[in-house]
Amino acid sequence: MRVNALRGLACLGLMLSAGPVAAQATVQPAQQDSGAGSHDAGAPQQGGINLGKHDTNAPINVTSDNFVGDFTTKVGTYIGNVIVVQADYRLRADKVKVETVKGDPSKFYADGNVVFVSTSGTATGDSGVYDLSPPRTLTLTGKVVLTKQKDVMRGSVLVVNLVTGESHLTAHNMPGGRVQSLFIPKPRAAAEKPSQSPPK
Repeated sequence: MRVNALRGLACLGLMLSAGPVAAQATVQPAQQDSGAGSHDAGAPQQGGINLGKHDTNAPINVTSDNFVGDFTTKVGTYIGNVIVVQADYRLRADKVKVETVKGDPSKFYADGNVVFVSTSGTATGDSGVYDLSPPRTLTLTGKVVLTKQKDVMRGSVLVVNLVTGESHLTAHNMPGGRVQSLFIPKPRAAAEKPSQSPPK
């Protein structure tokens, strides 16, 4: 059975007193290697791919196999095939811990096989933090891979601005401390190929 997200952790006290729960609700944020052919020669130490703008005020829905709530710390932990969805952004992980501020979710801490998907790109990492406080960012760490269509970038820390869609990738813990990128040019149409002058 899948467990669906709560409105912040406002119902946490009821859940703890009732034992295991399958609840359904929506969280409303506060208003406020590749293989052969890859290379890193000449690659900058940081880079990024624009993942597109995002509605940071959209409701957030969380589903998981299990949920554990701590009424004292106001922290809830979703465990097992966790999926966090807000508008056109989707975050998957093995475990997601949610911290709240004044009853509203503040940060989502994701661990294990983290996958972040937008309409224009995908990023994977070992761990991640989905921060709803301004400027509203998603940070992935570990073995980070950022893909957009056939283009691939690899690093150790990815920070995505959820408002602008801009991403910033660094590689502090990678060999040489360098971001690795592989860009696949689109095939040129026959009409675009340079014409050859006929032999004289």
